[in-house]
Amino acid sequence: MQFRIVVLALVSACAVLIAAEPPETVITVVVKSPYDKPVDNAAVVMDFLGSRQITKLGRRKRTHWEMHTNEQGIAKFPAVPQGTLRVQVIATDYQTFGQKFDVDQPEKQVEVKLNPPQPQYSAHPPLKPANPQQ
Repeated sequence: MQFRIVVLALVSACAVLIAAEPPETVITVVVKSPYDKPVDNAAVVMDFLGSRQITKLGRRKRTHWEMHTNEQGIAKFPAVPQGTLRVQVIATDYQTFGQKFDVDQPEKQVEVKLNPPQPQYSAHPPLKPANPQQ
């Protein structure tokens, strides 16, 4: 009888641990130009890459958010699970930014400074013009 009680207590304790919600973080992304001016209407994409879940047999919980910055260059995301996040920022006339962040506090502000576009580069030599004398 005692064995059954112990097993029941262990199963209920495991169920409580599995059902517990992970802590969450409010993320604010601030996007600026190289001259510290806010970049408005920049697309900000955030993916949760966090740890694997026991309840899903090791599969990751896929979570994805997309927002645009306001006139002050700020994109505020709702509460997201704590863990590893990938942030990408795409704006016209700027290089695309991408980086992973580990988040473990209730609030986090990510500051992104976008660079101007670089000239196009090719590893191939330029094409020679066709013979103009013909």
